[in-house]
Amino acid sequence: MSATTDTPSTPPTVATHSSAFEAFVAPARTHPQLWRLVLGVLLIAVTMLVLIGLQVGVMYWFVGAEAFPDWINLFVKALSPTGALLLMLSFAGMALGPMLAAKLLHKRRFLSVIGPLRVAARDFAVTAVIVALIMAVSVSIWSVNFHAVPNIPPQMWFLFLPLAVVGILLQTGAEEVLFRGYLAKQMAARFAQPWVWMTVTAIAFGALHYQPEVAPASRWLVVGWATLFGFAAADLTRVSGSIGAAWGFHFANNALAVLVLATDGTIPGLALYLTPYGIDDAPIAATFAIDLLTTLAAWAVCRRAVRR
Repeated sequence: MSATTDTPSTPPTVATHSSAFEAFVAPARTHPQLWRLVLGVLLIAVTMLVLIGLQVGVMYWFVGAEAFPDWINLFVKALSPTGALLLMLSFAGMALGPMLAAKLLHKRRFLSVIGPLRVAARDFAVTAVIVALIMAVSVSIWSVNFHAVPNIPPQMWFLFLPLAVVGILLQTGAEEVLFRGYLAKQMAARFAQPWVWMTVTAIAFGALHYQPEVAPASRWLVVGWATLFGFAAADLTRVSGSIGAAWGFHFANNALAVLVLATDGTIPGLALYLTPYGIDDAPIAATFAIDLLTTLAAWAVCRRAVRR
């Protein structure tokens, strides 16, 4: 069948796809053409740029020309609670863009990028709790060799906590909507083999976390971990039939890394504690081993809990 025809495609039959995932992908099969996906990615990029531009413009209007450079620095580096929240707000375009692409280019509902809402909500809660518990064990192991450094006063932390939770929900939700709810779903509708869309979306997710200003060893450690997480999140989506499980996994992980114990040089503005090292001088062997084992353990337990 031609990739450019608008005739609904024949659903590929893949034994490794769960029935729940087949139902999740079904709306994307009516308009699975690759040219639509390419235009969708461009639409998402434009949406992100426009909303970030509007956000920066509003910042300039509120703070004025003199204070604007300092606010941009806080925004880009997330050096304060307000700066970190502004950074998370910048993910709004990443959340909105895939929904617009799904509706305008693929003729499906805005919220089809999430999947069945009740299922997604349940899986989000289940995986968030599982990951939080496993992360607590991981931090306990980490604290045997390292001592956390106090960052922001507890009273300020509690003051910003509600907005911070909303911000992390937006940031993690936007990434899941883009990579698992839009890209993975549309590619799964077009390509029968799971390894194709899982690999492409995982590598793209890892590339999103590339930071050229960071020391090479730490830079590639972050990219490698993000790619591994991308595979885990794609698999959770495949076995559960919504982005809820991956979103809960992502949310719990980032809540720890942003709100509780942040690495200096990442998003330190909202963290109660910081690691005693920065991202450039992190102990690579220890952090990689802990992160790898934690991610694999959390994925394995979550997979068992949400598989259908």
